[in-house]
Amino acid sequence: MLIPALGWVSLIGFASLFYYVFEWVPLEAEMKFSQKIMYIHLPTILGAYLAFFVVFFCSIGYLWKRTEILDRTAKCSAEIGVVFTGLILVTGSIWGRPTWNAYWVWWDARLITSLMLFLVYLGYLLLRAFADPGEKQARLAAVVGIVAFLDIPLIHVSVRWWRTLHQPSSLFKVGKSGAPEPSMPIEFLLPVIAGLILAVVLYLFLLLYRMRLEARLEMVAAQLARHR
Repeated sequence: MLIPALGWVSLIGFASLFYYVFEWVPLEAEMKFSQKIMYIHLPTILGAYLAFFVVFFCSIGYLWKRTEILDRTAKCSAEIGVVFTGLILVTGSIWGRPTWNAYWVWWDARLITSLMLFLVYLGYLLLRAFADPGEKQARLAAVVGIVAFLDIPLIHVSVRWWRTLHQPSSLFKVGKSGAPEPSMPIEFLLPVIAGLILAVVLYLFLLLYRMRLEARLEMVAAQLARHR
């Protein structure tokens, strides 16, 4: 019951959010209509970061305990994270065209580090696909999953360390009093927060569904192996 419930919440929630965004949220003064892709772009970032954190956590757990469920969770979460990261790159490029007059800028540090994240975890999945299954594959994948996660803090600080077109945090900034305060008007901030919450729900739905599918595939593979 949990998996269908998460799926329906994700579907209805995002449909309602997009209707609200396109019908009721006002146009941003500078970016106009193109700013609305932010309500897709930012949730996909959270979805990718969450997915890869789960890979990182489960990979450490697998190297420590050698528990199969942790290895399976890391594999399934990485697949979802790669999809989210692909959406980050696509929606970011669409946003960049009217904003920066270019779909892609090779000297932008955040774009390059985000592309690195996509390629490294794509390599992680290729390792899973082509290496011989077993403990050795799981150990190698766990090491890659841990090392690859280090790119996420690099993405976060890239706007401070290098020249970049990206602005600092889109949600909150440090106010004059030193306390955090919103970086955007409340009518823009609330749908963003709603999108972030729905991204977490969508991620949980995809992870649980994919893990259930993976368990069934492993069961079928084991039955076929016994009958050979």
